[in-house]
Amino acid sequence: MSQNNSKKSNPLFEVIFNVLIPSFILMKFSGDEHLGAVMALVIGLAFPVVYGGYELIRNKKFNFIAALGFISVLLTGGIGLLELDTRWLAFKEALIPGLIGTAIYVSTFTRYPVVKKVLFNDTVLNLALIKERLQQSGNEEAFEKCLTRSNYLFATTFFFSSAMNYFLTTWIVTSPAGTAAFNEEVGKLALYSYPAIAIPSMIMMMAIFYYVWKKISSMTSLSAEEVFHTS
Repeated sequence: MSQNNSKKSNPLFEVIFNVLIPSFILMKFSGDEHLGAVMALVIGLAFPVVYGGYELIRNKKFNFIAALGFISVLLTGGIGLLELDTRWLAFKEALIPGLIGTAIYVSTFTRYPVVKKVLFNDTVLNLALIKERLQQSGNEEAFEKCLTRSNYLFATTFFFSSAMNYFLTTWIVTSPAGTAAFNEEVGKLALYSYPAIAIPSMIMMMAIFYYVWKKISSMTSLSAEEVFHTS
């Protein structure tokens, strides 16, 4: 019997290493009397880079979303170290979730929409029974339309993140790159992004998952215990 050797990440550690520690270093140690703007930026952004590398080595599995996050951190560091116009930072912050949203939207027109791959799989759901009931009730086509709508909505959550990232970045980060003030503002951006973007996006995704589950329940007349794998 094969076992899944990948280990689940600890959400608390993710927030600490990817948000709290980098933000604290950038906001409190960027002055010349401490680390200085360049060293604070390098050390602060090293935490999410090292944590992402550790997760990759530990799970021995490539993660596309994690890879984009890794690239995003490196781009932020590059913009700061090369002292580029802060508009590039706003563009970068909007680009990453925008690319993910576009990929999800395009997947709607393929054989493997992202929502169908993520949600409608045998790991989470009792697919054999669900498909049997959908066929018996004549709701196969209606459920496929439900999954298509869900995929559009899922893409929308990333487009929302893209727009909010651009707005927050242009609002918060106004100082020239390469300065202590720039580092402090990047730290604030990381802190503000979590409650202002990540949490609303998570709520939107949970609402989509709930919508799919309710549709399965109404179209198949199955209970939650029958829909989901319980063991």
